[in-house]
Amino acid sequence: MCQVNSFALAVAPPSHRRSLHDQGIEEAERHKWIQSQKAGHDLGVAAIREWVRMHWNGFLRDRWIEHLEGVSYWIELDHIDFGLLRQDFHDSPLLDEILRRVKSGQENLEVINWAIVEGHDSNQVFEILLALDINGRRIECQLEHRLSAGGWA
Repeated sequence: MCQVNSFALAVAPPSHRRSLHDQGIEEAERHKWIQSQKAGHDLGVAAIREWVRMHWNGFLRDRWIEHLEGVSYWIELDHIDFGLLRQDFHDSPLLDEILRRVKSGQENLEVINWAIVEGHDSNQVFEILLALDINGRRIECQLEHRLSAGGWA
């Protein structure tokens, strides 16, 4: 059974919990509408697939960091991770810069290289990156399954 920390429950009441997949559908639909308007006709499922291919990973990464920071509670992400960064690393002068780099799409090695070049405390950088666990937080976009099953409206 999954344990939910009291911080998550106190900060994110059920009315403020959001779904990555629901929000992803809204974003994909918005992309489809904008691209269809530019093209002058409905691009349909092709525009949805384009959004998934071009934007899902960045969308997911941004939402995941919001969850870790305690900004937005996303139901598909680990409950115990909500607010983790601000709890465990609130006094770290490196946290904001590492998060900025991760949000921009940098991976662990790029962040580590930056820290080495800038002469930052490697142990603290490693601790933050271990808590972030970039490679362990990938979620497959469910829109593709819906498209394959012919369930797109």
